[in-house]
Order: sequence, then C-alpha cells, then structure tokens
Amino acid sequence: MSSIINSLPPNLAKIVQRFQRATDPKRRYEQLIWYGQKLKEFPEADKISENKVPGCVSQVYITAALTDDKVIFQGDSDSQLTKGLVGLLIEGLNGLTPAEIVQLTPDFIQETGLNVSLTPSRANGFYNIFKTMQKKALECQS
Repeated sequence: MSSIINSLPPNLAKIVQRFQRATDPKRRYEQLIWYGQKLKEFPEADKISENKVPGCVSQVYITAALTDDKVIFQGDSDSQLTKGLVGLLIEGLNGLTPAEIVQLTPDFIQETGLNVSLTPSRANGFYNIFKTMQKKALECQS
C-alpha cells in the first residue's frame, strides 16, 4: 500500500483501493460510471453559473453545504464519465471538514490508474472539479 493512500481520508482511500483492484481500463471506466449513477438527483434550480465548474468541456455543477462542521457536496454533469468523476469526488470528500478538504492534493488520481485512461481534457476537468470543491468547502466555512 502506498504512502499516498495512508494519508488520504478513509472514504477516498477506499475508492483508490477499489480502482487499484480493477486492473483493466474498461473495468475502471465501468466503476467510474457507477459512481456517477450513485449521485443523488441534482436540483435544476442549482444549475446556475455560480455552481458551474469553470474550465470543463462538459457542463458540471457542484454545490456544497456545511452540516455539523462537515461539508456535504452535490453535483451533476451532462457527460457520463465526468459525472463519474464528480461522483467519485463527492463520495471521497463528503463528510470532511473544510480544512481537511483544502489540505488534500489531487495527485491521488494517479493512484487510481484513471489518469492513464483519461483524455487530457478530462484530466483537466477532474482537476477543475477538485479545485472547485475545495473553493466551495472554504466558502462554506466563512
């Protein structure tokens, strides 16, 4: 087990390990799509410019709310794979404090093996979604 996994919050570590067990790129994509399908219904009313992730080729929306000092995200995308990335990040980051979220770096994506099968625009999209979630977590705090 790599030291990166040990430094991740438990949910995110579980996700990374799940992807590491899927050695076939097709299985990883199926897993990613599964995370997208697990997302709760995203309210149409929240599909506004303030919640749109900048720099994504697909339409991606993220909201964050603070409940008992923990951030709860919701998200959606019009692309199945991007929606999977949103789902993966929501599953991994929900329930953390804003401080825990801000301390994370997106390099755990390398540990999943997904980075090798993501197109450059999707990899960039992942980074933008991650950064938006960090920004929204900080905004929740203030």
